[in-house]
This record gives sequence, C-alpha cells and structure tokens, in this order.
Amino acid sequence: MARFTPKFITFDCYGTLTNYDMAGAATQIYASQMTKAKLDAFLFSFRGYRLDETMSAWRPKKEVVCNALERTCKKHKIEYRREDGEAIYNAIPTWGPHPDVTEGLSKIADKIPLVILSNAAPDQIIQSAALHQVAYHKLLTAEDAQAYKPRQRAFEYMLDVLDCDPADILHVSSSFRYDLMTCYDMGIRNKVWVNRGHEPANPFYEYAEIADTRGLPALVGM
Repeated sequence: MARFTPKFITFDCYGTLTNYDMAGAATQIYASQMTKAKLDAFLFSFRGYRLDETMSAWRPKKEVVCNALERTCKKHKIEYRREDGEAIYNAIPTWGPHPDVTEGLSKIADKIPLVILSNAAPDQIIQSAALHQVAYHKLLTAEDAQAYKPRQRAFEYMLDVLDCDPADILHVSSSFRYDLMTCYDMGIRNKVWVNRGHEPANPFYEYAEIADTRGLPALVGM
C-alpha cells in the first residue's frame, strides 16, 4: 500500500482495538465441564458459529451470541443455559483495549477523523470506545446498518454515512474474515492488517501489515 492521507481511517473494534476475549469468557463457564482438548474444540465451534450467525438477517447482538453458544452446546452435547450466553454478552463492554491502542491512535486522532464500524450493540461500542481514550468521529454499528460484517451492506452503510468513496478511506482490522476480505471485494484498496496473531497472513488480499496500532501513523505520513 502506497503511503497516503485518507479522508477517514475506519476500524474494526473488537479484536483489532479492544482485546476481544470471547474465548476467556466461555472458558470461565465451561472449563470445569470438559477436558482441555474438548474445551479447545468447543471454543473453535463457538467462534465459527458466531461468524455464521452474522450472515443472516440482522438480529440483536445478544441473540447472535446466545444463538451461537446454543448451537455450540448442542454440537458438543453440553447443557445450554440462556443465562450463560447473556453473561458472555454482558462481559463484552468490560474488555479494555490492547496496550498499544491509545498511544497509536492518539497520534492521528486530531489530524484524520477516526471511525469505528463494529458488530457490537450501540451501548457496548460507546462503553468500549471510551476505554480507548481517543476521540472518534463516528461510532457505527451493525444495528445502524441492519447488517453485520462481513456482509457488504454494513460497509456500504458506512460509506453512505461518511459520504465518501472506497478510495477515500483506510480500513484497519485484525480480521480477514470479518473485514479485509469484504473490503477487497468492494474495491477498498487501502487496507491495514493488524497482526494480533488470531488469523494467519493472506497476502492475496493486498494490505499493509503492522504488528500493532503504533505502526499506523507511519503509514499515513506521520
């Protein structure tokens, strides 16, 4: 990616900026009920079902989490309790940012508008973004768009709200599945992959790679 100054820098939040600990929250509930190997398989399924739940018509985030957990429990023959899904959902806004986020973003927040496009519920993203200690131009959610990432409709909504073209933004994410693959398909050429270690590199999708957000200012000439 050639260095340029975008009109907006747009971000995924959970995983990219906030330390998204769904696995940890589920482990607290289920670790005592299964072996380590079975728990690893359980968490793998939970991750996959959460992605699958985002592919259908929009429904509240709580339902996405609870439905994914219920399907995971059914697959692994574990009792599902609605209160367990709600406990995991309620933990989301308590998770803080990765340690590099405030430092990395504070260097550019007063120069280029920062925007979050998140699959979180609106009240969750407000709480999470406040923990980053930087000023955001806009906080956009799947509820606003009536579509979850990785659906293109979510990104189309963001571009409409910002009144800009794909060429005007730099999109930053740690996830290919939720963000960067869709950006590639939509012609969003300026993409940054934050290598948080939860997905392997995939150079086909044409992005700049940084280890954490402290590498972002250099990509926009700061």
